[in-house]
Amino acid sequence: MWLQSNAIPATVSPVFMKKSLSILFALTLAAPIAAFAQGTAKIGTVDMQRAFKEYNKTKEAEVKINDAKNAAKKEYDDRAEAYKRALDEINNLNKQLESPALSADKKTGMAKERDDKIANIKSMEREISDFRQTRERQLQEQLMRMREGIVKEITDVVMEKVKAKSLDFVLDKSGISINGVPVVLYAPDNIDFTNEIIDTLNKPGRATASTASNKKTAASASTTPAARAKP
Repeated sequence: MWLQSNAIPATVSPVFMKKSLSILFALTLAAPIAAFAQGTAKIGTVDMQRAFKEYNKTKEAEVKINDAKNAAKKEYDDRAEAYKRALDEINNLNKQLESPALSADKKTGMAKERDDKIANIKSMEREISDFRQTRERQLQEQLMRMREGIVKEITDVVMEKVKAKSLDFVLDKSGISINGVPVVLYAPDNIDFTNEIIDTLNKPGRATASTASNKKTAASASTTPAARAKP
């Protein structure tokens, strides 16, 4: 076996280690590459982007995100409207303070009221800014959690199909390389099983890992005796 001990002997040179790791990597890939070269490898393709888009849970997630965005927008608009009213009140007080008929005492009182409103509106500005940043971050985090969960579900279904079909390689037809070129330039249609993935994902009553976990938690909670109330 390779490297039975975690410690690397002092007598092994870095050059030898580099060559050894290169040889090990080549041996690891030798079997699948040889099978691919001989035409015996079983290859399949999946359009992950289409599977993601046509999965019913993706559409449900989009509705939830849009509802959350609309709710956040309404909260923001309410705060912005309150800010506008406060600003109008300040401008109105400034106009009144310009009146020469205003007594000194009245002017002093109105000036204090205006200054208080100015201090309050500055606080409102900070609150609105904090609210916007917080909501944007929360929406982004919610979107990422939903996306990661959906991608994992799709990947799990793909892996189930891989085992069932005894495939050696599966390529994502929607993948783009760092050069902006499709990863799969060509593949025959008969090796694509995207439709099977979508049909499985959208199958009514399909149990996922998350639903199974929720059912297990609910069952555990129902069998746990309730704590007795203290007299």
